[in-house]
Amino acid sequence: MIPNNYLLASATPLLCAGITVYSPMIRHKMNQPGKSLGVIGLGGLGHMAVKFGKAFGLNVTVISTSNSKKEEALNQLGADKFVLSSDPDQMKILAKSLDFIVDSAYGDHPFDPYLSLLKVAGVYFLVGFPSSQI
Repeated sequence: MIPNNYLLASATPLLCAGITVYSPMIRHKMNQPGKSLGVIGLGGLGHMAVKFGKAFGLNVTVISTSNSKKEEALNQLGADKFVLSSDPDQMKILAKSLDFIVDSAYGDHPFDPYLSLLKVAGVYFLVGFPSSQI
């Protein structure tokens, strides 16, 4: 239920991008404080994943192909870390360190580099839309 004093324009993202990310996060038990979450892509879905992750008490790392997203990820959204996926050294440091990954990136991209970031029995879910069949 949306409170009466809450602007509908402010609530709208929660009803689209918000539920798209929130529902699988809850289904996969990502609301465990102290666990680690990687968020691939920082569009509308990625923004919501970061915000929910922080609200759940997760240690959130944004993973992006663009260094221009770093300021926004860390200072505006409150992510704990930012990793440039095109930097092999940064990716290597992150290897086997994440409990969960939310992949919100649009278009085609390889999964293997990101799967290697998960701990054993980690959860990876895709909410972005690939441009071709997977």
